[in-house]
Amino acid sequence: MTATLSTPPAPPRTTRRPGWFGAFLVRLHFYAGILVGPFILVAALSGGLYALAPTIEQGVYARQLHAPVTDAPLTLGQQVENAEAHVGTAATLSAVRPAPEPGDTTRVMFAQDGLGESESRAVFVDPGTGEIRGDETVYGTSGSLPLRTAISNFHRSLGLGDPGRMYSELAASWLGIVVIAGVALWIIRIRTARVKKDFVRPSRKYTGYRRFFSWHTSLGIWIALGAVFLSATGITWSTFGGQNVTDLRAALDWTTPAVSTSLGGATGPGDEHAGHGAASGAVNVDPATFDAVLAEAERVNIDTGLVQITPPAAADQAWKVQEIDRGFPGHLDAVAIDGTTLKPVDRVDFADFSLPAKLASWGVSIHMGTMFGLANQIVMFLLAMSIAGMVVLGYVMWVKRRPTKTARVGMPPRRGVLDGAPWWGVAAVVAGGVLLGLALPLLGWTLAAFVVVDVVVDAAQRRRAAA
Repeated sequence: MTATLSTPPAPPRTTRRPGWFGAFLVRLHFYAGILVGPFILVAALSGGLYALAPTIEQGVYARQLHAPVTDAPLTLGQQVENAEAHVGTAATLSAVRPAPEPGDTTRVMFAQDGLGESESRAVFVDPGTGEIRGDETVYGTSGSLPLRTAISNFHRSLGLGDPGRMYSELAASWLGIVVIAGVALWIIRIRTARVKKDFVRPSRKYTGYRRFFSWHTSLGIWIALGAVFLSATGITWSTFGGQNVTDLRAALDWTTPAVSTSLGGATGPGDEHAGHGAASGAVNVDPATFDAVLAEAERVNIDTGLVQITPPAAADQAWKVQEIDRGFPGHLDAVAIDGTTLKPVDRVDFADFSLPAKLASWGVSIHMGTMFGLANQIVMFLLAMSIAGMVVLGYVMWVKRRPTKTARVGMPPRRGVLDGAPWWGVAAVVAGGVLLGLALPLLGWTLAAFVVVDVVVDAAQRRRAAA
């Protein structure tokens, strides 16, 4: 190393080094994969399990979710009365989800002290007999039961709450960068490769490092689009990048419309989560009104069995009936109904959503494994496991490429990849890094940290070699 550094000085920066962009991509792909790989691996493994969670939930909570089919079910009002008798005065009625299909239970939800944000106490009622078949804490619009909620919390935050969400945002932000850099490298290399088919399917003729490289390269190109999709949709749930996405959608009027429950005394559009987990004790709710409101909603625009009926939380608000069937594209209509006159006061139809709002809804549903049922869940599981496999293959390649038998890992790509780049190339790289950092702050902070550490390590090595 000392002898090499004592040779005549390297060409000046103005001398262009051929292939500088490919070398830059190699270095970016390598360091991002090595340093952020553990976060991506955990997110992929937990995400694969979460993709199957809706189906797992159906088996684990079969008694709560299902009941024998009967010819003459009770009215919704009678079912609500049974649930209220079960909980007593410990909780306040907040919403009802009628049995979507014969053989399913009705879910009567309550707000109660001690529950977390977006949590409700759900009492599961047999529509035929009124029997209470379960009493569980459910979470969010998806209404996930405790097992799926636990899997979701681990996938999203390692079960550490808001601080833990940094890990998933880091994984989602860098996953897209790693994949895009990898695809660019794949394009550069396949253009000059003599055997191009080795870039689209693993080759059996190689051994050692080249065998793992063949798997990494060919598998990566097949899952690239899906991995970028997971990265983009995952960012929408993140703390910093997600807020930027929300602000951008609001600025471009790409937000999801929400039905207004105002009867004239209140202001502002209805919140799509209004009434969920919130007490409605300011209004005396007649259980029999649930049947009348649902019948009117079905006359207006509700045409699926999977709905949530939310009673008003104040006297100047209407009832809301919201389709929550994310298993089928388009079943997200909503209507607000005056509980006194039973007349609709506002409606929102999914068909009228802007295209970006529709794409956002579909993307979230596919990411969660709720659209298209089991088929989507299996695809998401296989995609997540493939991403996890790519991370493992990357680390194996790093070890296999060690220069000597005594070395633990391989050498990193060379430094100074931008030394011979044209001025516009350097400007483009810097500008791209700044723009990414503004859009995805956590990615920007870690990228800046990588650069600082790299510069410090390089300076230290040069001083040590010159001593």
